[in-house]
Amino acid sequence: MTAFLTWLWRYRNYIVIVLTPLLLLPLPLIIPTSEAKCGFVIILMALYWCMECIPLAVTALLPVILFPMMGIMESDEVCIQYLKDSNMLFFGGLLVAIAVEHWNLHRRIALQVLLLVGVKPSLLMIGFMITTAFLSMWISNTASTAMMLPIANAVLQQLCDTEANAEERNCRLTAVRDAPNTVPLEVCERSPVEEQRKLKREEKYTKLLKGMSLSVCYAASIGGTATLTGTTPNVILKGQIDELFPENGGIINFASFFGFSFPNMVLMLALSWLWLQFMFLGFNFRESFGCGTKKDGDLEAYRVIKDEYKKLGRMSFAESCVLVIFTLLVLMWFTREPGFIPGWATMSCVLFVNRYVTDGTVAMFMSSLLFCIPSTFPRCQSRHDAPAEAHSALLTWDVVHEKMPWNILLLLGGGFALAHGSEKSGLSQWLGESLIPLQNIPPFAISILLCLLVAMFTECSSNTATTTLFLPILASMATAIKIHPLYIMFPCTISASLAFMLPVATPPNAVAFSYGNLKVMDMAKAGFILNFVGVITINIAINTWGVAIFQLNTFPSWANVTKTP
Repeated sequence: MTAFLTWLWRYRNYIVIVLTPLLLLPLPLIIPTSEAKCGFVIILMALYWCMECIPLAVTALLPVILFPMMGIMESDEVCIQYLKDSNMLFFGGLLVAIAVEHWNLHRRIALQVLLLVGVKPSLLMIGFMITTAFLSMWISNTASTAMMLPIANAVLQQLCDTEANAEERNCRLTAVRDAPNTVPLEVCERSPVEEQRKLKREEKYTKLLKGMSLSVCYAASIGGTATLTGTTPNVILKGQIDELFPENGGIINFASFFGFSFPNMVLMLALSWLWLQFMFLGFNFRESFGCGTKKDGDLEAYRVIKDEYKKLGRMSFAESCVLVIFTLLVLMWFTREPGFIPGWATMSCVLFVNRYVTDGTVAMFMSSLLFCIPSTFPRCQSRHDAPAEAHSALLTWDVVHEKMPWNILLLLGGGFALAHGSEKSGLSQWLGESLIPLQNIPPFAISILLCLLVAMFTECSSNTATTTLFLPILASMATAIKIHPLYIMFPCTISASLAFMLPVATPPNAVAFSYGNLKVMDMAKAGFILNFVGVITINIAINTWGVAIFQLNTFPSWANVTKTP
């Protein structure tokens, strides 16, 4: 029996792959409608995504096979969903992020911020959180976590070693004064008081390391919610809105997304810091903030950060170019259609019709420059010098091929194919009509309940898969009960990034779990409260400045305009 169970566990993925479609097959056979067939595909993909029996990106390709075979859509129509404007936006943003990582610009920014913040425990924690959140707005959450945690480890180890050396020095001085004929080191090693002090110090820094590790991984997830390209669910939201409501007038762009999400991110970050401060440091302000005192340990830890910064040397030509391109990209995103004033996209000239330009166009234009600019400043050579080869560009395709998460682009495409298939098959309309009784529930209650559901679901499933599955259903529900689609789609999208409770919930959590001597219960206790804090914060945001930015009090006319089969 034990051997059989072991065999089942070993081959569980293959069993799931075979049994799942067989168990679901009665649905399209008994109800041979296009809605039931589309439902079969969506449920099958949802189960495959949750169980991860095959790679997520491979599951995302199932519509290419199943939609044409089941007569839902033609193959050409399915395949075109996999490379839309939202994919280009995400791809361009990732290219710039890869360049920032490749030339170590993110490390320079991080160390500079930490030097400004200081090394008092509470200030150090908020400094690491601010830095990680800022980096995660532009580069991979996993990369920012993996970069910041070793720095946090080194700084905390230096604080611990310096405090240990100071205690040992004080012990020796006391021993020489009280017992001049003994060996000070032996007295210190045998002293029960010193042993107790050592244990207390180690316990203190172990707890601090846990808090710092959690603060970094949580800040990475929170920071990714602030920008349109910060994390995959944000891009999925834009893509689904454009797919399901093509007449929306570009309601989601970089500027409007940032205008809503950035204040929410700052609020979530502050509340998360307060909770982690309470859990791991307490509210001893004199000890945590220092109250103007300076210890040897603080100076040593500050020196560690400063030495790391010095190792980077002067800013190179390549770093400067990447920084300029990155800055111009962000400025062009913000000023294309800022909303409160006319943007440059409203103007046209002889060569360009700017109203056709999207955020994806800007991202691809600026990222293309990375392949056109040399990584060192071109200099003239004298006739006597041997001819030298031209230096490589700021970004080469080999680097992109190595670091680009290609699977994410397929996941995005799979989500858009599912949404389009739901529209073509009539499944979206059927879901909307089934959800009409929800009109009797206040919208704010619907939003809170759905956010909690998504936040729970994303703990055991990829946030990309969660958003892909939920958003088309939420769009159908919103149109059925006549509330603004963004009123529930936007909060649920951000809730998909609130994976705080489990190490397997998101890659930053897994990285922190390996660094910080954490137990699952440590992460579960801290993350459980933060999940509720995040949901409450998001719903405060959507009911205050969200209403003002997106006019959420009225049901928009474009929400009635969907693609017909």
